Amino acid sequence: MPTPRFAVFAVFALNGIVFGSWAARVPALAARTGATEGVLGLSLLGASVGLAVTAPLAARLCVAVGARTVVLVSALLGALVLPAIGLVGSPLQLGAVLLVVGALNAALDVAMNLSAVTVVRATGRALMPQFHAGFSVGGLIGSLGAAAAASADWTPLRHFLVATAACLVLLAWIARAIPGAAPERGHHAGGGSPLRRPALWLLAAVALCSAIAEGASADWSALFLVTERGVEDGAAAIAYAAFSTAMATARLLGEPVQRRLGPHRLLLVGALVAASGLALAVLVPLPAAGFGGFALAGLGLAFSFPVTMDLAGEAGRRADGGGGEREIGLVTTIAYTGFLAGPPLVGGIAQVSSLVVSLGLVAAVVALIAPLSLLARRARDREVTPGAASPTRS
Repeated sequence: MPTPRFAVFAVFALNGIVFGSWAARVPALAARTGATEGVLGLSLLGASVGLAVTAPLAARLCVAVGARTVVLVSALLGALVLPAIGLVGSPLQLGAVLLVVGALNAALDVAMNLSAVTVVRATGRALMPQFHAGFSVGGLIGSLGAAAAASADWTPLRHFLVATAACLVLLAWIARAIPGAAPERGHHAGGGSPLRRPALWLLAAVALCSAIAEGASADWSALFLVTERGVEDGAAAIAYAAFSTAMATARLLGEPVQRRLGPHRLLLVGALVAASGLALAVLVPLPAAGFGGFALAGLGLAFSFPVTMDLAGEAGRRADGGGGEREIGLVTTIAYTGFLAGPPLVGGIAQVSSLVVSLGLVAAVVALIAPLSLLARRARDREVTPGAASPTRS
């Protein structure tokens, strides 16, 4: 049977496979539904609504039944709903299906991050970036599969059916090894309300900016290269593959870097790299610059989300070693609202200007992570957080 560490990594990968599969087929879905950039952006907003409604409830659900149960149910349903995206025939139908996708994704994201926190606390190592590398690896697999399917002229439905089958096999293999039992009675609550902690709001802002950039790169990178740089559909799907490859590599190999720089300095450096990459993609009118720019964006954004999840979970740690559900729920709610609301905003801006302008604004949003990370560190230093210091902190 797989170890808990591998099982959590695989859950992140499964989530990435599902997302990468449909995100990289956005051009085909746009053509199938006849949606313009602005209308497509409104369809993508359906996922944001589903996430915004579900994410605040996901942490409570994890407290009630355990993160493992929430992971299993949401991952199963998330894989099964994927083929429905390939059946849509209008922007309205696409938005409705993505509403369900967003709700399931919210539950899975909160639960799998809590499972990851369980393993991090048990090992005492800075493993959160490695777990999030699983999502990048899954996104890479999903986007490469999408590129192959597009090149072979597979319909989205046929492609998504194959992806669903692969996800179900993976989930069946790792199901028993996923950690995250329900908390014991009497240990449901942590410290004070997370809503009253400035450091958590600043961490959420960091994750929000990162999520906007990651969502924009996933949903619009392929279409950007097709419409603005004249790249073929099959080759354009490689842009998200380059983004995911760079992100996964940095996360897999980044534990020593995080220990050396510390979490907040790592956030600052990554923000500068990611902003520079997106600026390169939009300012240099060459396909190679687009591919390279999105790769740099993936490299720079690699640690933003896992580091904020790590710090948020530690902020809610109880004396018994548990806790962090509400803190991770808060940060995830805000961050993944940006992850899914960002692409529609990019589409709306592109409708009245161009994708060059809208992605350029995303680069400016990413640059905000640098000052926000410094403010988060100062706010954390002023707070008295429960539990012992995290082994991932500098």
